[in-house]
Amino acid sequence: MLKRNCIGGFFMVKIAVLGFGTVGSGVVEVLRKNFQSISQKAGEKIDIKYILDIREFPDSPEKDIIINDIDTILDDDEVSIVVEVMGGIDPAYTYTKRALMSGKHVVTSNKELVAAHGAELLAIAKEKNINYL
Repeated sequence: MLKRNCIGGFFMVKIAVLGFGTVGSGVVEVLRKNFQSISQKAGEKIDIKYILDIREFPDSPEKDIIINDIDTILDDDEVSIVVEVMGGIDPAYTYTKRALMSGKHVVTSNKELVAAHGAELLAIAKEKNINYL
């Protein structure tokens, strides 16, 4: 079940994006530019609460939500969906597994991770009654 916050009469789903490289920044850009149509299709507003990256982005318009510590996301009960776009196995596997164990839905574009650990991660999601997509 998604955690939803009611703000001004509108339901909002809070998400975190893991990785702010080419794919991650593209995901953020698409979510920002198409906010209205995505929210309409989803039936609720999607709010990016955090972006996780090891680098700093002082000139980015997203600089206020960029963090470096996965625990901030995992400990935040408002965040119900984690979008993993880091690529590779490590630390994507560790972060994804911890997110699932924390009860957060995970969406990934990481084919390498799915090929190596997909069955295990799907089993965790099933056990927790959440989605790994």
